[in-house]
This record gives sequence, structure tokens and C-alpha cells, in this order.
Amino acid sequence: MAEYMAYRLSFFLWRVRVNIQLLVTYFLWWAIFSGRTTLFGYSEGMMLTYVLLSSFVRPFVMGTRTQEVGVMINDGTLSNYLTKPLGFFRYIACRDAADKLLNAGCAVVEITLLVFLLRPEVFIQTNPIILVTSFLLLLLGMVLFFHFSLILSLLGFWTPDVWAPRFLTLVITEFFAGMLFPLDILPKPLYLLTTAMPFSYFIYVPLRVYLGAIPWQSVASAFLVGIVWVAVFRLAADTLWRRGLRVYTAEGR
Repeated sequence: MAEYMAYRLSFFLWRVRVNIQLLVTYFLWWAIFSGRTTLFGYSEGMMLTYVLLSSFVRPFVMGTRTQEVGVMINDGTLSNYLTKPLGFFRYIACRDAADKLLNAGCAVVEITLLVFLLRPEVFIQTNPIILVTSFLLLLLGMVLFFHFSLILSLLGFWTPDVWAPRFLTLVITEFFAGMLFPLDILPKPLYLLTTAMPFSYFIYVPLRVYLGAIPWQSVASAFLVGIVWVAVFRLAADTLWRRGLRVYTAEGR
């Protein structure tokens, strides 16, 4: 929080950008549903609920500080952490968690205010089992995205330009994560492709479970597949970390 408050205008403009994106998506779907009761198998209330929740889930899952790792590698400040008795991945994970809590807290206030002003027809899930299951899938998506984003930053061991590939990859990832719309409205071949990738666990899968649109058998398999993806990404991150340290240099430090 101290770091964000040192650049208050930057943080404020970041939150403004997030809310503009939310409003554009919200009013787009509101206009599409004008005169319709259902579309793509969704009622207006369920679709607007999905849009609003995706804006809340995004900072909780995809808010991250792992971009700092690439910077640390390239400017040599990583050496300051390698000489200290701490687990570097755990340190970054703690900074990641703090960033998520701050942005998610802002998202709660902002979305609550928007719901109060716009008064959309939203779907409230009351089944406690579904709520707990959605939350657990949300945590799984958090862990999965942390390792995915960390892998992108560890490329800094081999390239001085980490920002550009990260930016491009994350823009594509938001689409395949279901940030702008539920993935099941896509043509079936593209839908099967997106659900075969791990990105749907970031937003789409937890929100579909919240809406009660996924059978319990599919939920169980989703947990299993998600855990496998976490193991794969963790192994990849550990491998890149070990190999990266072999080529890491920090002249003058």
C-alpha cells in the first residue's frame, strides 16, 4: 500500500481504466439484451452478473506483482534477494497476495457503488455448497495464474525485454480466460480449444460454477485438471528458475 500511495495518481488512473472497461462491457451487453429475454442460453440477469463478477474476480486472480521479477533480473537487484535467507518464490507470492487484497478491496467498493447506481438485475447464488466450490476454484485459479505469470517473468534470464511479451500474452489470456464474455457462447470448436487450455480456470470456470451452470461431475473433473495444470506450471517455473540462475549475471553488484 505504501508503494501504491507513493504514486497515488498512477493507482487512481489504473482503477479508472478498470472501471471504464467494466462499464463499456456492461453497457454493451445491456444493449445486446435490449428487447430480448435470453441470448446464448443466458438471461440478461445472468449475463450482467457474469460481467460484474468477472471485473471483481480479475484483480483477485490476475492482479499480480510477478512482473517485478523480470525487472529484478534485468537490473541486477535479484542479487539482493539471492544473498538473503528467504524463499524467493514465497516472497513474491506474499507480495502478490497483498496486491490482490488491495485491488480486490477497491473492486468491492467500486462494484457495490455501480450496482447501487445502475441497479442491474443480478443473480444471487444462495447455495452454500456452490459458493464454497466457486471460492475453492477461485483459489485454484489464483495459484495457477501466479505460476503462469511467474514463468513469463522468468524469461528475463534470457531476454532484456520482458514487458512486451508479457503484455501481449496477458491480453490474449484475458480473452481465453472469459474476461469479456462467457466462453461457451463461442463456436463449439473454439470453445473446446479454450477449455482445453488452463486459462479458463482464471475467470470462466469459477463464475460458471457460481451461476450453477456446470454439472457436479464436471466440477470434480475441473478440480482434477486444474491441480494437474498447477503441478505442470510449478514444475516449469522451478525448471526455468534453476536454469536461469546458471546464466544470471549482475555486473558491478
